[in-house]
Amino acid sequence: MNEQYGTDPTELYRAEDPDTSAEAAHSVDTSYLERVVHEAVAASGAAGCISADLLVKFSYLPYSSVTARFSALERKGFITCGPDKRVGPSGRKQRVMRAGEHKVSPA
Repeated sequence: MNEQYGTDPTELYRAEDPDTSAEAAHSVDTSYLERVVHEAVAASGAAGCISADLLVKFSYLPYSSVTARFSALERKGFITCGPDKRVGPSGRKQRVMRAGEHKVSPA
């Protein structure tokens, strides 16, 4: 397993949040979630994917378990989000995500 995956649980809740928030943060396997989301984005190649694509692929996971990984992966340099966008099933534009090696420069 890649030690770069995973987010410190203390970064997932605020100090003033109820104890249940801290308990929930410590129960989430962010290493696993970040790894599978990163692998799915990387598998999409240069074409990339949008959030809606990943939500279909990981339909067995809660929405927030998937979408909360994007910023962590982007911050760590595993993926890039944008600058291009695609229209999702809702009719709204979503940023295209790609693995770091397929980064697209802004126009």
